[in-house]
Amino acid sequence: MRQVYLAATGQNRGKTTTSIGLLDGFLRRGLDTRFMKPVGQRTIIEAGVPADEDAVLVRNVFGLLDPMTVMSPVHIPRGFTKAYINGEIVEDLGARIRAAHAAVTRAGDILLIEGTGHAGVGAVIGLSNATVAALLGAPAIIVSEGGVGRPIDEIVLNASHFASQGVRVAGAIVNKVDLDVQPGIVQTLERGLALHGIPLLGVLPYRPILSNPTLAMILEGVHGETVHPGPDLDRVIGGVAIGAMEPAHMLERIQPDTLVIVPGDREDVILTLTTAHLTGGLDGGGYPRGAALGLVLTGGYRPRQAVLEAIKRANLFATIVPDDTYVVASEVHDLLVKTHSADAGKIEMIKALVWEHLKIDRVLEAAGPVPA
Repeated sequence: MRQVYLAATGQNRGKTTTSIGLLDGFLRRGLDTRFMKPVGQRTIIEAGVPADEDAVLVRNVFGLLDPMTVMSPVHIPRGFTKAYINGEIVEDLGARIRAAHAAVTRAGDILLIEGTGHAGVGAVIGLSNATVAALLGAPAIIVSEGGVGRPIDEIVLNASHFASQGVRVAGAIVNKVDLDVQPGIVQTLERGLALHGIPLLGVLPYRPILSNPTLAMILEGVHGETVHPGPDLDRVIGGVAIGAMEPAHMLERIQPDTLVIVPGDREDVILTLTTAHLTGGLDGGGYPRGAALGLVLTGGYRPRQAVLEAIKRANLFATIVPDDTYVVASEVHDLLVKTHSADAGKIEMIKALVWEHLKIDRVLEAAGPVPA
């Protein structure tokens, strides 16, 4: 069975997005495709079994049949790392991974192995991505994100760690690239990586829906009190604005789908935004044109009841949080955006994006020849 080990240069580089797209591409090629995530850091309970959430996502999206114990053999819950360092974990975790790998490779055409973070993540428990890829004999593909210097630097650094463990780096994928702003970027990246002997397997263009959170994710991330849910918590925010200026100036900075973070006592800004929401007309999708998508009211300040009623009349998403504006803005910026199996539109966009912009045949070649 052919196999590839998908790693990244850091968190939120698009590794799970790439995994979904590659699995879809392999299946479109008619290949019997398998998946495993040897070491998971975000554990959930699925049908009574602890498993990494990405493994659960992939299993649900593609209807894979391998048991979760095979697809997600090792997971690191809170406190696990400290217990391992203190000698409280005595199990041979590598043996558990090898056993799961042997089970998942008994049949099929290709196995996608998804790592966790950069090449060195997991070293604290003796299971870095480079170590696990070497353990399983899988070539690595490294995912980074947009730019020129930074992705090449990061990819080369991670490739060196894989190489130190005897792992062949089969290529790299650069995600979140603004192709319109950077014409010729693909050729530049290809030449830059070739100087280090690393093939560029593809470039994925930036799409806000794949990087920005939904209102529901915002609500969960800031732990706020819901003032009004608005018409659709699954709506993806297009950007963030801070309501710390005069209302007229604020309106100049509001684009469609903007989330506004504003102190709850800035009733002038809040009422200006609700009025714009009510009077701006509707776009083709039935949403207010040129108006904010939602409000995060900071500082724990609750507006007067008349202002709260205006928010509800405008049918505008709003939540109250106790933290100040700067803290909330930082939380929203750092919000970890994960794909969920219920995100049908997002998943279909991922599949289409990867199918169009990645050369699946080149990835298959990178995985090595078909076993005789």
